[in-house]
Amino acid sequence: MTDRTTPSAVRRLVAGPGGVVRVAGVLCLLVALVVRGPVDTALFALVLAGLMVPPAAGAPRWLDAAYGVGLLAAAWSGALELYQAVAWLDVVMHLVVTGLVAAVAYLLLARRTGAVVDARAVATRAERIGLVVVTVGLGLTLSVAWEVGEYLGNAYIDPEIYVGYEDTVGDLVAGGLGSAVAGLWLTARRGRRGTAHVADASHGARSAT
Repeated sequence: MTDRTTPSAVRRLVAGPGGVVRVAGVLCLLVALVVRGPVDTALFALVLAGLMVPPAAGAPRWLDAAYGVGLLAAAWSGALELYQAVAWLDVVMHLVVTGLVAAVAYLLLARRTGAVVDARAVATRAERIGLVVVTVGLGLTLSVAWEVGEYLGNAYIDPEIYVGYEDTVGDLVAGGLGSAVAGLWLTARRGRRGTAHVADASHGARSAT
């Protein structure tokens, strides 16, 4: 069983546009290991681990790829010190990347735990509101964890890592807004599919009787 399952799992990881991004993530880790040093190597190792999440969450192909591109872009922006060179880049990254991460996190939570409603099955207004609230909560929680990581990195690893009150608050606000947009997208796109699926199933049941 294991011999059959492992190749299938590997194929899923390298299939489609998301698979291309994961291969790029491996290459980025190798470049960091050889050229960039231990801090960037640790960063890209963390990113590569994150790239493995969308397949486990059953994320759509485009979301899988966009999520991966966002993580790699954010990592390289930090490694190449682009955040210091481009003042608005940090906010944009927190807005976009946090939204993508929050969407994938919601899908993972729904698929792996059943603790929240599957986005494809959302139909009622209460379910849509709940989906957005949970997605925002996930995004903000992950944003806080990232800010804590930045603080610890500044204090114990590299003082060049920028931290500050305004920076932290701005990042959290941007992450929250991005997560809200992600939640609304999940309710609009996935919700319509779920409603259509329920309607088709009901129609089929009536036809059968």
